[in-house]
Amino acid sequence: MKNTRRDFLKTTGLTGVGLLGAGFIGSGCQTNNADPFPQRQQQTFNMSGYAAPRLEVVRVGVIGIGDRGSGSVSQYASIEGVEIKALSDLEADRVQNSADRIQSLGHTPDLYSGHEDEWKKVCERSDIDLIVIATPWHLHTPMAVFAMEHDKHVSVQLPAATTIDECWQLVETSERTRKHCVQISASCHRDVMAANFNMVKQGFFGDIIHGEGNYIHELINDTYFFHSRDKFHNQWRIKENIGKHGNLYAGHGFTPLVQMMDINCGDKLEYLSSVSSNDFNFAEAVKKYAEQDDIWEQFIGKEFRGNMNITIIRTAKGRTIELQHDISSPRPRPGGLLSGSKAIYQGRPDRWAISDRRWLNEEEGNELVEEYTPEMVKRFDEITRQATSDHARSGYYDLASALDWRVIDSLRNGVPMDLSVYEAAVTSCIMPLSIWSVANRTNSVTVPDFTRGAWETNQNQLDIHLQNGGGSTRLR
Repeated sequence: MKNTRRDFLKTTGLTGVGLLGAGFIGSGCQTNNADPFPQRQQQTFNMSGYAAPRLEVVRVGVIGIGDRGSGSVSQYASIEGVEIKALSDLEADRVQNSADRIQSLGHTPDLYSGHEDEWKKVCERSDIDLIVIATPWHLHTPMAVFAMEHDKHVSVQLPAATTIDECWQLVETSERTRKHCVQISASCHRDVMAANFNMVKQGFFGDIIHGEGNYIHELINDTYFFHSRDKFHNQWRIKENIGKHGNLYAGHGFTPLVQMMDINCGDKLEYLSSVSSNDFNFAEAVKKYAEQDDIWEQFIGKEFRGNMNITIIRTAKGRTIELQHDISSPRPRPGGLLSGSKAIYQGRPDRWAISDRRWLNEEEGNELVEEYTPEMVKRFDEITRQATSDHARSGYYDLASALDWRVIDSLRNGVPMDLSVYEAAVTSCIMPLSIWSVANRTNSVTVPDFTRGAWETNQNQLDIHLQNGGGSTRLR
């Protein structure tokens, strides 16, 4: 019988430092468990392909009105059939400012602020259908679970979870309550990614072999992390980068690959390995900005995550995926990559090749996108052009806009969500699994199957041609 690397590590006792439970960093003791995050029991209900009862009007409560939440308020407020019923944030001025901005669209939400548990009152209301969560990361899962347990669908910013236990909490709660839990991130709902998804389904790429996704975006400059002491409540966003060595923000680069590679619906992730560099920039940036404002002095001497993390994944069908994360290097943002047996795509600039001889030129690439742009994108673009409000015109060309629209459109038409709780879990789990692997000298770790075997028969729910209905919701 063939001996695997894992068998060798077991017999020689070289399994490395183990992590206990679902936490990031264990007590330092040795472990003989090759899979530190055990698989959970049988699926109780399959949320993939589930269509919740149709809602003519979607009544929305937004929790967290900061960097992302304020934009979410404007976006949801400008979608037809939405009533913004409540806004919640610790800081009163934020909820008031957002309420003032959407008043012209006819929304008069109740405002909740001033206490850390005020958000629960929003979830407990009987006149709300959807809770939108845009709070610090560690609050995403507790809030999403609480909302679903109070009969609410959930739209949550990424990452939806930060530990494996939290991933399972989301999955099990969604299944038990039959409430949708959609993670809002980059996806195949817009532009080139939507065309690529259609090309995959039409066989343009042949068999998909390899994909690459990334979040490479320098944030340690004075326009983001250190722009204002009030940008992030209690500087939570910087604190997330202390003591965690791994891929902390996989969703944007990974979600399109999950959709194009049929993860959770025809294929699944099997295992991953991860490695991180040292920090060469973050700590120095802290010192620089502490000289200008003493609020940053609290971060001097802290152990910041390394500049670059690289995570490699293998799927059940033998495909490979590479994910990169770097927020502290002065590097132009690269695009993703999708490689098949017949063609390859590389982003920024977008280009395709059908042989090893040359990339298609710009004109050929534009013709390709035009040919494969699906009905969903055409419909959304037309709806956007027809919108009359400043909210719709200014806010609907970012990464999340089409997905926000599609969440509401799916609820109003009673059709399945394009992304389910399983995609939220499988993209969020990259953080804790990569941290475990980095701490264990790049040892591989099994990726839990959050569908518990249903991936073999699940169908991809991204309905780019609107064959199941929907696409009728307008923008104001």
